[in-house]
Amino acid sequence: MSSEQGSATLEGTELDLEDAVMGPTGRPQRDFPEPAPLSSHGPARVIAMVNQKGGVGKTTSTINLAAALAEFGRRVLVVDFDPQGALSAGLGINPHELDLTVYNVLMDRKVDIRDAIHKTGVENLDLLPANIDLSAAEVQLVNEVAREQVLDRALKKVEDDYDVVLIDCQPSLGLLTVNALTAAHGVIIPLICEFFALRAVALLVETIDKVQDRLNPRLQVDGVLATMYDARTLHSREVISRLVEAFDDKVFETVIKRSIKFADATVAAEPITSYAGNHIGADAYRNLAKELISRGGAP
Repeated sequence: MSSEQGSATLEGTELDLEDAVMGPTGRPQRDFPEPAPLSSHGPARVIAMVNQKGGVGKTTSTINLAAALAEFGRRVLVVDFDPQGALSAGLGINPHELDLTVYNVLMDRKVDIRDAIHKTGVENLDLLPANIDLSAAEVQLVNEVAREQVLDRALKKVEDDYDVVLIDCQPSLGLLTVNALTAAHGVIIPLICEFFALRAVALLVETIDKVQDRLNPRLQVDGVLATMYDARTLHSREVISRLVEAFDDKVFETVIKRSIKFADATVAAEPITSYAGNHIGADAYRNLAKELISRGGAP
């Protein structure tokens, strides 16, 4: 084997590919460094978790990535931006019993966003909840001036309180998702390892490009996150291969494997990092948090 084939340079570190353990994305597996503690907090970097296809692991990834970032001392706000309220329920808050939600923050300027934010059972992690009321916002916002910037205006009031804001978007590319993209600095695209999911990504990337061009020039894709991966199936491996072909190094090296433990943690209304802290799923989201920080996607 030639030296060109036998080694590769990755961020200044020469790796011997003969000895390297290859990860699911076909790149040598790396141990990302433990994030350094922060000496101060804010302003927050806002990240939208977006995919118009449902069932791809958006909410699970939002909860668990947020909890992993919080474990590393980051102050995190998660915004439930889906009328189904799954993120709120997944963190132990019954969305149907709330007087104030993200809907009130969007539609009534007299409502202070801080009054709608809830502490969660996880240290450093707060929640701005949602319920079915949010479905009305899509219709009501149509007549608003600067309707795409309503969420951005609301989040500006608390940006200095947090290091990271994660927005869990609904499975659609409507006005609510455009609001999330307009408020965001970055986008993470969770993508289930199935071919049908791949087909939907082109439309999503087109929407991101339009928002970047017309509303939010700072917006960038932080990464594509492969979820529900099963190394035993050729199908999963082929989908990852296609993803890397299309997005190259935008695909996170961290891959989330399929596991029933995620469903168990959801039923317990806890992140997997606290429900089953030693499980490989918990380690995967900690690794994702470290990778995101080392890529510059979070402080």
